[in-house]
Amino acid sequence: MNAYQDLSTGHAMTTAAIVIAVVMLTTWLVSVALKNASIVDVVWGLGFVAVAWVVRLSVDPDSKRPNLLVAMTTIWGLRLAIHLLWRNHFSAATNKGEDFRYRAMRKRWGQRFPLISLVTVFLVQGVLMFIVSLPVQLGQVNDNPTLGALEWYGGALFLLGLFFEVVGDAQLTRFRRDPANAGKVMSTGLWRYTRHPNYFGDACVWWGIALVAATTGFGRWGLIGALVMTVLLRRVSGVTLLEKSLSKRRAGYDEYVARTNAFIPWRPRR
Repeated sequence: MNAYQDLSTGHAMTTAAIVIAVVMLTTWLVSVALKNASIVDVVWGLGFVAVAWVVRLSVDPDSKRPNLLVAMTTIWGLRLAIHLLWRNHFSAATNKGEDFRYRAMRKRWGQRFPLISLVTVFLVQGVLMFIVSLPVQLGQVNDNPTLGALEWYGGALFLLGLFFEVVGDAQLTRFRRDPANAGKVMSTGLWRYTRHPNYFGDACVWWGIALVAATTGFGRWGLIGALVMTVLLRRVSGVTLLEKSLSKRRAGYDEYVARTNAFIPWRPRR
């Protein structure tokens, strides 16, 4: 690892931190004006896209890996942002205004909520975005111009994850549009094999991105980003948080839990 490599790595990380700070501060100001903190969920995916592109334009190497990382991140981030924008703000079936998590915080903190949300929502998500995006940052500082087997495995894992996200979200959207399914549990399609195919897909996407970055010196540290994303999805803001409310709101959900894996797809238990 030479001095230029160290300098480029620091430059990429500093650039990413500045981009994330600008994105999150701007989103917070808009959320205060709209009185809706839920817009941060849409901006989550777009923030990664911004990091990928700005870092790409600020580092010197022109090779396949940086371009591949930017393309993977852009596809994932735009798809997620468009899906959440439609689901949370335009779909009559699922648009219920501000997310219940933020409504509860707003009720608890009252007039102090804007400042509280700046720290507990936007700052926290900004820090997490910086950590999760490490493979996108570090993988673009290239000291290995060739693409090998590990990158191909990463690309395949990315496509698998994207499939689970796109198909899982489409199946759930179609299920929710049918008024006859109100209050029922989605347990067909991919949802027959995992209770959260979209979260499983999200984890696969980021492990795929991390593998593509892993052969580039400091890029191996990007595996930390994939690990943090998986922990968030499995133990913090994903499966655990969502299922606390679903078990209360969906009749038959406990039976669904008993026969279906929470995360990794597998055949249902009898």
